[in-house]
Amino acid sequence: MMAAAAAVDALSAAAWSPASLDVLIGGCSVMEQPIPGTAIMVQRRLGVGGAGATAFDVNATCLSGLLAFDLATTGVAAGRWRRALVVTADVPSAAVDQADVTLGPIFGDGAAALLIGAGPSRVLASRFESYGDHTDLCRLDAGGTRLDPRADPAAFLAAARFRMEGPALYRTTARLFPGFLERLLDAAAVTKDAIDLVVPHQASAAALHHLRRVMGGAPERVIDIFPNHGNQVATSLPHALHIAATGGRLRPGATVLLVGSAAGITLGGMVIRW
Repeated sequence: MMAAAAAVDALSAAAWSPASLDVLIGGCSVMEQPIPGTAIMVQRRLGVGGAGATAFDVNATCLSGLLAFDLATTGVAAGRWRRALVVTADVPSAAVDQADVTLGPIFGDGAAALLIGAGPSRVLASRFESYGDHTDLCRLDAGGTRLDPRADPAAFLAAARFRMEGPALYRTTARLFPGFLERLLDAAAVTKDAIDLVVPHQASAAALHHLRRVMGGAPERVIDIFPNHGNQVATSLPHALHIAATGGRLRPGATVLLVGSAAGITLGGMVIRW
């Protein structure tokens, strides 16, 4: 419902009809249900469930929205699709123990939608790197095929709680991030000083502070919606992009960095000439 509501608002703002969409991509960190995917259910809620447009989900936890955006821009640039819709929606309140004072205050529920069509914007570089040796630092174990709820309902329920080794996750991500950022900017042939606006995943206040320190320059060029919205998981970066757009921060010709980290650990980013 939240993803569809965001999609309706985006379609209205762009004066696009849902029937004109060639593809719907779901980029949630945790889907509403395993089968079928979120994108197909959004398609039905938009009233175009009989149109036959492609609809599928991708998952890179907190970077799912960015990965979906990357796929959509690539598909449009290649001429495969003319109009694409990316939707994200995450409800971390369903899996985070609110009594846990280290996790409860960090997260917020939310949804966002992005429309992608042919235009003057150009992707200068896109890069995703995953480091699977650190999978245990951030996890939600139940909901897939690993645990059978019939075998041990209590264990299944306990495993349905989100777990994060916050300090270790921060230290590892902070260590990996500078090198990743250098490789991304090298691929885009731009320097840190040439970035006009940084739109990051809103992981935590500490993560945003570290990003400002690594980027240097004016701290206000980093979009920060964490104090009001928290970490909305895969929705946080698209939501921050929406705030930047509606606030007049995305100006034609600006060089924009979309960047973040996710469980896994995965690092991802795009450099776009808006």
